Amino acid sequence: MAFWSSSLLPLLGLLSFFFLLPSSSSSVHAIRLGASFSIFREAPAFRNGDVCGTQDVDRIHVSMTLDANYLRGTMAAVLSILQHSTCPENLSFHFLSSQDVPGIVSSIQATFPYLSFKVYRFDSNRVRDKISKSIRKALDQPLNYARIYLADILPSNVRRVIYLDSDLVMVDDISNLWGVDLSGKVLAAPEYCHANFTKYFTDEFWSSLEMSKTFLGRSPCYFNTGVMVVDVDRWRKGGYTKKVEEWMAVQKENRIYNLGSLPPFLLILAGNIKAVDHRWNQHGLGGDNLEGKCRNLHPGPISLLHWSGKGKPWLRLDSGKPCAVDHLWAPYDLYRSSRVSLEE
Repeated sequence: MAFWSSSLLPLLGLLSFFFLLPSSSSSVHAIRLGASFSIFREAPAFRNGDVCGTQDVDRIHVSMTLDANYLRGTMAAVLSILQHSTCPENLSFHFLSSQDVPGIVSSIQATFPYLSFKVYRFDSNRVRDKISKSIRKALDQPLNYARIYLADILPSNVRRVIYLDSDLVMVDDISNLWGVDLSGKVLAAPEYCHANFTKYFTDEFWSSLEMSKTFLGRSPCYFNTGVMVVDVDRWRKGGYTKKVEEWMAVQKENRIYNLGSLPPFLLILAGNIKAVDHRWNQHGLGGDNLEGKCRNLHPGPISLLHWSGKGKPWLRLDSGKPCAVDHLWAPYDLYRSSRVSLEE
């Protein structure tokens, strides 16, 4: 990994950022997000290790959404990925944005001067009329559905992509996730078969033999769509975007689930994905979707920490009432005005 020996355990990366602090003379910049300014420190330059291949042949593609309200989280996520990558210069980031906020692109460029990235415009009108109201307003935003259209937005030469939410940090080399064998599946993600799968759909859904039979021949398990390895070619050829939209149309008429973009993925793919180790999505750190109460880490090794749920670490840290797990996110926070400052 850049700056650190690859023999170190991934979780040591939670502390390693303290040794990579920019000097007090580091340049800062501001971008206008609505009526306020967000100021970020410039990240260190991360370079490839000796074992890296050519950047063209060994390119790793990562896609995330880009939203002014989550930009602080995005910056932290990108920093964590670069810091723990053996070959950070082999990474290409594909950001999806539904907003024309002046300065976001220049902000990323100034924060990560050496980052290979491109921003794609996601047309919110493509999905706005298909969205049904869910239990939390943030889940109803059109950009939350952009992951459905990855295969339509990304260029044809991108055949595989890792999709990541903005409320996470990675503490392992992303190449280990990129290299997963999909075994002919369209998608890979951690599966959680101990979860009560029935709760993700309403009684109306389960009482309908016509709808519930979609799971016949499968053993469906919950998976979180905030961390996915997607075979973009197979998604395109299989027409999965249309399949998701069809279930969204059913939802508009029958109210078969209460969450946002997750249930249509489960309806189509649950029980038919490539399962990867749970270490790649220590999710739920933001609590539930209603109250966002503090949660502890699950036992076992960790490669990725994910604050899915209502509570976001930067908001709880700024409020002066953080959860214990939020202090694991803080070392990657590049927001200069943060109360939790690495320079203190």
